[in-house]
Amino acid sequence: MDFQQCRDYCLMQLQSSEDFPFGPDIYVYKVVGKIFAILSENLVPGTPAKVASLNLKCDPTEALMLRQIFPAITPGYHMNKQHWNTVLLDKSVPDNEVKRMIEQSYQLVVNTLPKAKRPRLSQP
Repeated sequence: MDFQQCRDYCLMQLQSSEDFPFGPDIYVYKVVGKIFAILSENLVPGTPAKVASLNLKCDPTEALMLRQIFPAITPGYHMNKQHWNTVLLDKSVPDNEVKRMIEQSYQLVVNTLPKAKRPRLSQP
């Protein structure tokens, strides 16, 4: 996944919104005011190229497993290292896995919301 595909997929999550509380280059995705993803682009050292990275919430046990499987997944940059991973979007992690991790991060955050505030597929 590239930066734009990742951005679009985060915005596809039910009732998600994009915000910029950390500056214009840090894309923050929230559901009911709670962060589930942070997307940014950074220069690759020694080159003019940029690579996107994505911070996602994750189950602590799964977070460790994913870090062992994929070198591009590391403890969450500027986040709680136990509950967040940073995914370098360098094409080494399959797109379907990145999508699954976005969905899981979103769901972990939704599950912490009061039931009355959780997104619904249809209105009563």
